[in-house]
Amino acid sequence: MSHTPEPPERSKSDTTTRFVSGQDSYIRRRLLISKLFSWTCRGVTYSALMILLILLGSVFWTSTGRIALDFVTNTNSSDPLKAGMLAGLWGSFWLILFTALFSIPIGVGAAVYLEEMAKESFIVRVIRVNLSNLAGVPAIVYGMVGYTVFRTSAAALVVWFDGQHAINVLGLFRLRLSKLPIYEDNVLVGALTMSLVILPTVIIASQEALRAVPGSIRVASLALGATRWQTIWRQVIPAALPGISTGVILSMSRAVGEAAPLIMIGALTVTSLCPGGIDSPAKLVTNPDRILKAPLDQFTAMPIEIYDWSKQPDARYAAVAASGIVVLLVVLLTFNAAAIVLRYYASRSLRW
Repeated sequence: MSHTPEPPERSKSDTTTRFVSGQDSYIRRRLLISKLFSWTCRGVTYSALMILLILLGSVFWTSTGRIALDFVTNTNSSDPLKAGMLAGLWGSFWLILFTALFSIPIGVGAAVYLEEMAKESFIVRVIRVNLSNLAGVPAIVYGMVGYTVFRTSAAALVVWFDGQHAINVLGLFRLRLSKLPIYEDNVLVGALTMSLVILPTVIIASQEALRAVPGSIRVASLALGATRWQTIWRQVIPAALPGISTGVILSMSRAVGEAAPLIMIGALTVTSLCPGGIDSPAKLVTNPDRILKAPLDQFTAMPIEIYDWSKQPDARYAAVAASGIVVLLVVLLTFNAAAIVLRYYASRSLRW
């Protein structure tokens, strides 16, 4: 009875890849270049991270001379030991609030129209290309546009409001506009200018989120008899909401840190007054009449105050500016953390 001999077991050394004769040096060179590129990218990343940590450490170390709880409860002062960021915090609050009210509906609506409703045409392609270009335009350019358009319009309204004009508010009472202080460099002008800065980013982020929604959801909804608008409103937008929310929040965090457009439109650099005289959350409830004054009042913002403190000749203001940077970083990190948490919990509820 014949017995077929079993093949001998192959050692681990025999299972290694063998280079083809004549190609050995070429493949080894490619592997070496790949390894060098990988180590170069790793070194660049770690170097940038190290520089960032050094800068943050320097800022935190410098801020130890002033950072305290009273720094966020005091307004600006000529005394570095008493200077605080309360006016900048409230100014940034009102600025971001109205920026969100202007930019979110327009940005998300434009993205929905371009992705879900508009037919592919030359004009639509031009709009998309221009949106990508506008997202990279320096913020100071938008500040110049805001100064030319919004601040000039506000100046015309100031002249008109100087008369004895009055309006009816919801038919309940008559508001004398001459008693309502209106400034050319008010919060609304700043919010409209910042809306121009972040609108391209909001639109592009919303478009990408809408593109990520599988087409099968649209087809299934239409097949079940839903209209196009019902499909968009009840299926596509909820599915794209995590990506849209993330893009919007990150855009808002950019608006919080911008200073150049606000300086261009004439926002105050040195002030101890909060918009509308509201310097605590309690006054929002106890004095609701001041809410009407806040959007039309002068303001400052956190980046502007930091910029002003960094220019002061007194060396003690370095600690004040560093403390302002720490507060601004906390606000920005809060925005980013909110984006991450919101995206996480929103994505858990998706069932594709």
